Amino acid sequence: MSIDSILAQPTRSPDIEWNPSFTWYEERVKFLSGLGLKRPTRVPKDFPNVVYEPWVWDGRDFRDEGQYVVHLQENDVAEIEEALATFKDRIGRLELADVNRRTFPLPQLKERLEDIAQELHRGIGFTVIRGLEPRNYSPLDNAIIYLGVTSYIAETRGCQDSSGNMFIHVKDLGNSIPNSDMRQSPYASNAQPFHNDVCDILAMYVQEQAVEGGESHLASCAKIYNEIAATRPDVIHTLADPSWIFDKHESPPRWNTRALLFNFGDKGPGFCFSRRPITGSPTSPRSTGVPAMTEAQAEAIDMVHFTAMKHRLTMKLKRGDIQLINNVAIQHARSEFRDSTIQRRHIVRLWLRNEQLAWGTPEGLERTWFEKYGESERRKIAKWNFLPGATRERILFRKDSCS
Repeated sequence: MSIDSILAQPTRSPDIEWNPSFTWYEERVKFLSGLGLKRPTRVPKDFPNVVYEPWVWDGRDFRDEGQYVVHLQENDVAEIEEALATFKDRIGRLELADVNRRTFPLPQLKERLEDIAQELHRGIGFTVIRGLEPRNYSPLDNAIIYLGVTSYIAETRGCQDSSGNMFIHVKDLGNSIPNSDMRQSPYASNAQPFHNDVCDILAMYVQEQAVEGGESHLASCAKIYNEIAATRPDVIHTLADPSWIFDKHESPPRWNTRALLFNFGDKGPGFCFSRRPITGSPTSPRSTGVPAMTEAQAEAIDMVHFTAMKHRLTMKLKRGDIQLINNVAIQHARSEFRDSTIQRRHIVRLWLRNEQLAWGTPEGLERTWFEKYGESERRKIAKWNFLPGATRERILFRKDSCS
């Protein structure tokens, strides 16, 4: 049997879960290994054998959070609050879309924030800004501060759904939306497997922590790549193949195809995918009529997750933290969490891009990037919903969630 027969389109979906089972993964690896397939022994010609860059790391490389947490001092917070006042003096003429370096001046903090931008694009690929206290500000003021500070890191903002939302409030809304057990993950408390969002820089501003759980997990895409390339170069071929099927969750069924692994020019390989449109999930079962993935693809996508788990860095974000991630260099996941009636986990998400420092967008992602950052129809109806909450349709509608 050749590898082509395993890659051929099956009629039945493999046994695979959105939050993957290590037992099923091991059984699949063993099964495919026993078939005697003729597998590629080198990575694709346009991919490196190994990546040597600062964004190649193992979670154990970080001895303490001081290696990635940037602490704001009292004078930094004072400057931010002065910039907030400056912007609000013009609030009658300006809207949230107008928050930028010119309208939110940070002359002293500017250089440190620009250093963070360099770290995200050319260093380890993530950081946490710590020292703000969201309880000191109104929801509108928090939105202005968030946009103002991050404008020095990546000023272009991406639209996060077809409704034009520029902010997404990651918060369990089960208590406020009746009969919403099947709500999408941004609005639930379940754990999430490793994935990428659809952006260059992912920003998360913590308004409140969970009572328990909700830890953030990060993993270096290049570290994952290096290990798989060294041990299973055939899987690199599978991940880089553009035949992966992404369910659009529409009726009649519709899907698009693209790769999961891309070569970002001189920056090397990086991932861009989430599992939901590929594997389906409890809240978004795979649509009837959408072609099934192959056993080789099921092995490959689970291998990425479990390699990420092996090399992950886990952090507990605090209220007021702004976590910033180079989304194409790093995958992220989260633990399940528990809220109380008086303390509910709440994170405000932004998708950002630094036009000068951004990694080159591969051809396979150009259309998606235009939709998020270009003059697309969804950006023409941009909405700056600085208050938490979402419509029932947004919470339950499978098509309108991050993929």
